[in-house]
Amino acid sequence: MPNYRDRRLAQEILKEVNDILRKKVRDPRVQNVNITDVHVTGDLQQATIYYSLLSDKASDKEKAQEGLNKASGLVRRELGHALSIYKTPELFFELDESVEYGSKIDQMIRDLNKE
Repeated sequence: MPNYRDRRLAQEILKEVNDILRKKVRDPRVQNVNITDVHVTGDLQQATIYYSLLSDKASDKEKAQEGLNKASGLVRRELGHALSIYKTPELFFELDESVEYGSKIDQMIRDLNKE
């Protein structure tokens, strides 16, 4: 069960990383990335950052993941400047499958309504 500090830090990370990706990361592979959720471990040492993409092409997903992995050092450094915490957590980027799942369900419902 995450405590208040975890959730507050996760929300700050979500806001800041979205900001950093837009303003500081020049990599075209991460242009259409949107941060959807952040999970921070109880000891605040690691943060898993979930993201979604506008494209559902596998090649775009792969490129976005590579771009995020490449940018993670910069993102972590910028995050360290933005957050007032002793140690910036190690960052892991993971594709948020729930967004895609939700889109598929929406499409199925639209298809049913057409019939």
